[in-house]
Amino acid sequence: MLKALFLTMLTLALVKSQDTEETITYTQCTDGYEWDPVRQQCKDIDECDIVQDACKGGMKCVNHYGGYLCLPKTAQIIVNNEQPQQETPAAEGVGAAANAAATSSTGTGGVAATGIAASGVVPGGGVVASAAVEVQTGRNNFVTRRNPADPQRIPTNPSHRIQCATGYEQSEHNVCQDIDECTAGTHNCRADQVCINLRGSFACQCPPGYQKRGEQCVDVDECTIPPYCHQRCVNTPGSFYCQCNPGFQLAANNYTCVDINECDASNQCAQQCYNILGSFICQCNQGYELSSDRLNCEDIDECRTSSYLCQYQCVNEPGKFSCMCPQGYQVVRGRTCQDINECETTNECREDEMCWNYHGGFRCYPRNPCQDPYVLTSENRCVCPVSNAMCRELPQSIVYKYMSIRSDRSVPSDIFQIQATTIYANTINTFRIKSGNENGEFYLRQTSPVSAMLVLVKSLSGPREYIVDLEMLTVNSIGTFRTSSVLRLTIIVGPFSF
Repeated sequence: MLKALFLTMLTLALVKSQDTEETITYTQCTDGYEWDPVRQQCKDIDECDIVQDACKGGMKCVNHYGGYLCLPKTAQIIVNNEQPQQETPAAEGVGAAANAAATSSTGTGGVAATGIAASGVVPGGGVVASAAVEVQTGRNNFVTRRNPADPQRIPTNPSHRIQCATGYEQSEHNVCQDIDECTAGTHNCRADQVCINLRGSFACQCPPGYQKRGEQCVDVDECTIPPYCHQRCVNTPGSFYCQCNPGFQLAANNYTCVDINECDASNQCAQQCYNILGSFICQCNQGYELSSDRLNCEDIDECRTSSYLCQYQCVNEPGKFSCMCPQGYQVVRGRTCQDINECETTNECREDEMCWNYHGGFRCYPRNPCQDPYVLTSENRCVCPVSNAMCRELPQSIVYKYMSIRSDRSVPSDIFQIQATTIYANTINTFRIKSGNENGEFYLRQTSPVSAMLVLVKSLSGPREYIVDLEMLTVNSIGTFRTSSVLRLTIIVGPFSF
């Protein structure tokens, strides 16, 4: 009695402790029963299956509610429908009592055990299962087992009215069957709870996604219990769902986030698209640059970025640029301007003229530049005959030479060398600019007794033509002989510095 009172007080203490806690975290069954998490109720433990050598001495093990019996192998079990005479709570050790009663039968007659009952109780209240068992043995090892709470037994006397345990009712077949309080509406579960029918009772539970806090069911915030979601969790009443960051999408498991290949799904790039984890980047072809929206491409005006891309003129084109040269030049290596030798390509001079090419164009000069009294003795060389009286005061010979230079040439710069072709003994040669240097653009520097160098001392801009007469005076050492010769140099300055 004291033991039963202690168990009752312990049960009340547990219930009170559960009421004060915010969440029920465990379920306990009486001895001989275990909690079934699927059916959410206590179920009988089959000791004959899990206890090794449960019965000794050639006895066989017979499982029943809350315990087991050890009986002779020849014993027969007959279910009786009569009301049990006595019920004993499972907390008092029904399994052990039944086992003791069965194994203590050593004679050939008499009662081995009578009035043994088993019951299971869940913490929420309500009987899970109850059984009243009466076992008798005689000379023929005859065993009778009464289990009035078993809804499957067939009464020996259908007209006999039986008394059912709490939570059961008599059916039309005169057997005790479970009352479904959840369907009948006789439960006392709150509106925010779910009624779970049990054998002989019922239980009130919170719906999935909720937990008991005091007397109320409150929502469980699954998002505070990682790792439910791979990236982002959104809590909802009684449930939750997962979301992904921009650039990701939910996988088929609705939990994992996988990268979206924006370049395949919705390519927004105007030219080149590169997928990266969670995003993408756009790039442009050569000659283009990303616009401010980082999607479109704008042409780069290379001609504005540098003034040294082309030697003459830069022309911008979509995605590239090209170089142009002025008339008389052609583009080489993409950027450089090279003079076109029109004398070799499109010679438009007459037969009595000679073509002279210069930087950026050409000129036609007479093949015989000699003027009276000079006569042509060789190409470009005119000589004044000694026999002609007019030649006494004139240079003995005039040689015609042509040269071209680029515009804006750096100065000072050596541009032309004059040298005596005939050397006389005991003579002295002097050189001077006879004409064509009125503005002082040139200077003649004697480099040896028989040669001199024409130096450009002022920068010249073209297109322009200069005719400079360079004279060489030859005098013998005693001063009895004097002669001169002229080199008429035509200098053509091109229109550009290339």
